[in-house]
Amino acid sequence: MKRIWKSEVTVEQLNRRGSNTMVDHLDIRFTEIGPDYLQATMPVDHRTNQPIGLLHGGASVVLAETLGSVAGVLCVDIRKQYCVGLEVNANHLRGVRSGRVMGTASPIHLGRKTQVWQIGIIDEHGRKVTASRLTLAVLDWGTNAPGLEERLEWLTQ
Repeated sequence: MKRIWKSEVTVEQLNRRGSNTMVDHLDIRFTEIGPDYLQATMPVDHRTNQPIGLLHGGASVVLAETLGSVAGVLCVDIRKQYCVGLEVNANHLRGVRSGRVMGTASPIHLGRKTQVWQIGIIDEHGRKVTASRLTLAVLDWGTNAPGLEERLEWLTQ
């Protein structure tokens, strides 16, 4: 498999970068950076459940968008470009009441100005929970953008 990443980063760096964000609040943990995919897990508990005790669809979308967005940024030269979400959708296929779910983001399209990511979320038994797709815009840093040091800080925290 061809390696798609333009930034060398570790799982530990990605997990540190999520500190004090929604990623931290929901205990989303990056677990693997493959040659062409990124994986993370998220608990199914009081933070991510809906009132009837099932995994909230919005929490699944947060996991999916987190995976796709981070993967997208790792596929561009962060010194010159960044990514923002254009559209996210999700089909919720199975309810989950407890444990951890795992998401895997893989590219469908890596273009100069757009990226499309497919994110599959499974339960601890390997059963499909959510099928999601995220479209990102790839933008150039403008003249009012922060300096190179601030841009690279995202990768090195």
